[in-house]
Amino acid sequence: MAADAIAGDPKGGVAPQSTRVSNLAHLVTRAARRLGDRPALVWGDKTWSWRDFDARVSAMAVALKDRFGVTKGDRILVQSQNCNQMFEAMFACFRLGAVYVPTNFRQTPEEVAFLLEASGASGLICNASFPAHAEACQRSARAPGFTLSIGEAAFGEDYDALVDAHLGQDVPNTVVDRDDPCWFFFTSGTTGRPKAAVLTHGQMAFVAVNHLNDLMPGTGPDDVSLVVAPLSHGAGVHQLTQVAAGATTVLLPSERFDVAEAWALVERLKVTNMFTVPTIVKRLVEHPSVDDFDHSSLRYVIYAGAPMYRADQKRALEKLGPVIVQYFGLGEVTGNITVLPCGEHSLDDEAARLGTCGFERTGMELSIQDEAGAELPLGQTGEICVAGPAVFAGYYDNSEANAKAFRNGWFRTGDLGHRDEAGYLYITGRASDMYISGGSNVYPREIEEKILAHPKISEAAIVGVPDPDWGEVGIAVLVAVPGETVTEAEIGAFLADKISRYKMPKRFVFFDEMPKSAYGKITKKLVRQALEERGVLTARATA
Repeated sequence: MAADAIAGDPKGGVAPQSTRVSNLAHLVTRAARRLGDRPALVWGDKTWSWRDFDARVSAMAVALKDRFGVTKGDRILVQSQNCNQMFEAMFACFRLGAVYVPTNFRQTPEEVAFLLEASGASGLICNASFPAHAEACQRSARAPGFTLSIGEAAFGEDYDALVDAHLGQDVPNTVVDRDDPCWFFFTSGTTGRPKAAVLTHGQMAFVAVNHLNDLMPGTGPDDVSLVVAPLSHGAGVHQLTQVAAGATTVLLPSERFDVAEAWALVERLKVTNMFTVPTIVKRLVEHPSVDDFDHSSLRYVIYAGAPMYRADQKRALEKLGPVIVQYFGLGEVTGNITVLPCGEHSLDDEAARLGTCGFERTGMELSIQDEAGAELPLGQTGEICVAGPAVFAGYYDNSEANAKAFRNGWFRTGDLGHRDEAGYLYITGRASDMYISGGSNVYPREIEEKILAHPKISEAAIVGVPDPDWGEVGIAVLVAVPGETVTEAEIGAFLADKISRYKMPKRFVFFDEMPKSAYGKITKKLVRQALEERGVLTARATA
């Protein structure tokens, strides 16, 4: 190309090219060709090779296309707990250029029917365990054109029977562009109703490469990944990455999370990685069975969804060694905002960057902004905003939410934080978690960290509530370590010289168990609801 052509054209003299990208289902195609009879998926006493898995994906894709007319762009809602059929359905949708729309399987029938309507799904794949959910969808204003049942059920056609009927038939991977949607990733709905974040083929290909580069370097066909979270959200993205690497995916044998069973699988199958949330890591390392099984095969235990408190970090490092990896990211950015690798977790408080969730992921950029969108200096707290190829295309059919979520090309996370001089990010909390007491901003996470340093406290969550004197004050909900007894006065005395007086919670309330979301996360919305149900907030209002 002539130099003057480049100089005379701000785009470098290059004509616009095709935006075609590889269909994500090609990851399965490639693994089946290359790895053939090696294990792709293990569930209970069943193992599917890559060749088996690819054949089942193709059979379901043919059934969806020929029997039900599914074509590129159609949305397919999937209501199921983890199972091989759910994992297959994801790639069958991708293969046709259709959109995979998984639900949080613990939602109510009415909530799932809302997701069906909100996504405009034309079909439903529903596990036989959820007949009420299938019925709610079928009687909704936008009833699905077809329903498949995973397992024997009175509703819909049998998923496995359709696969068996079409085994040996094939359909090519549909041609897709970079921005063609592949997955509607519903937000958890901690504020308002869930929204469908549109994930695309090009975006998710970047995410898979980024996960392998930043979170699990060196992962390949010899690796084994244990799934301990629902495939509908972050674990599904993690397992997509395992497929990209040719690694084996292992599902827990039962829906109930059994810690001893998980550790037994780690030992027996030589599991090398898993993805979960801090509360599940806490359960894994505090359970007595952690000492009963060999977990030396683990190379990466990746946690996300919420920061891990320092006391829990140390316990995990003591039990598992230097294998824990943290990432920060929302569903809208597909988990790709920051990373704190294994080598930067330390038991030594002097060596560790305490409280950080890491540095920017490869190809991603952070900006800490004020309410007007201006970038703040290092060390100042503001809203965490992000740009880069992992950012989603926007919310489906929700222009109002999109207008609020994007500003000057940046996606606004709604999280508050600041960066140090080396660019490491420190999350202060959700903007919605902050409260103002006596005119001063209070960030609950800072106080929760201090409380969790008390040896008798296992979990802590603080919410701000209205107060006639101070505007707002904090109520701390605490869970004691099993077998321990602790009082409000004891915690108050413990905190007295550790935080400013205006940050001191007005009350300490003890629960036997902390309310958590379906993904094992402590959310302030659920904590507040629990306080309301117990009359704590009502009692304050009438005091």
